Amino acid sequence: MLAKRIIPCLDVKDGRTVKGVNFVDLRDAGDPVELAWNYSNQGADELVFLDITATVERRKTMVELVKSVARQINIPFTIGGGINEIADADALLNAGADKISINSAAVRNPKLIDELAAAFGVQFVVIAVDTRSIGDKHVVHLNGGRLPTERQTLEWILEAESRGAGEILLTSMDHDGTKGGFDNGLLKTVNDAVHIPVIASGGAGKVEHFVDVFEKTNVDAALAASVFHYGEILIPDLKQILKSNNIEVRI
Repeated sequence: MLAKRIIPCLDVKDGRTVKGVNFVDLRDAGDPVELAWNYSNQGADELVFLDITATVERRKTMVELVKSVARQINIPFTIGGGINEIADADALLNAGADKISINSAAVRNPKLIDELAAAFGVQFVVIAVDTRSIGDKHVVHLNGGRLPTERQTLEWILEAESRGAGEILLTSMDHDGTKGGFDNGLLKTVNDAVHIPVIASGGAGKVEHFVDVFEKTNVDAALAASVFHYGEILIPDLKQILKSNNIEVRI
C-alpha cells in the first residue's frame, strides 16, 4: 500500500505566504522559503505553492521563488498560478519545481492539459479544481474561486484525467478555512471515479480530520495550510497519530 502524503500548501501573494477563509480575508503567514525549509525538516511529504494573484509580471518573481525553494528543500514541490502555456510550465520546471498545477487555464483551454502531458509527462501535471455547492450540484469555480462556471466538478475531473492529468488537487470552497473537516462525501465520490491520485484540500482543523479523510475516502494525500502555518498541528505529531490509526505514512 502506498503511503499517504501530508502536504502543506503555501498561498503566495507579493512574495509572502497568506491565508484566508473561504478564499477571502487574507492575512500574512510568513516567508515561503523559510516555511518550506521548516516543513521539509518536519517531515512533510511534498509542498504546494500557489501564486494566488498570478499575473504575467509576477512570473519572474515565481521563477526566483522556485529557485530559492529548490535550494532549501529535498522533497517534491508543485507550483501553480498563472500558468497559461507550455513556456510558463517549462520555466518553472527548469527552475526546480517538480510538478506544475493548473486550474483556470485548463478549464478555459482543456487542450492545455494534453499539451503539458505530452511535453513533460502526466506525472508533472496537477489539475487543481476549486468547487462549491450550488443547489444540489458541485460546480467548478475559476479565478481563485470568484467565478462560477457551467462545468460540474466530477464531469470536469474525468475529462481532465482523460486528457492526461496526473493528479487532482480538489479544494472544497465550502470547507476552505473553516477548520470543520474535509468534504469527505465529495472526495470519496471523486476518488472512487478516477484512476489517478486525489489530494484532499479545504477544511482541515484538527488531527482527527486527517484520520477521517483517509479512512472515509481513501484519497492519496491531504493538504492543509493555516493549521500548519500557525503551528496548530505539527507534522511529526500528525504522522504518529495517523500511524497509530493504521494509516500508512512515511515517518
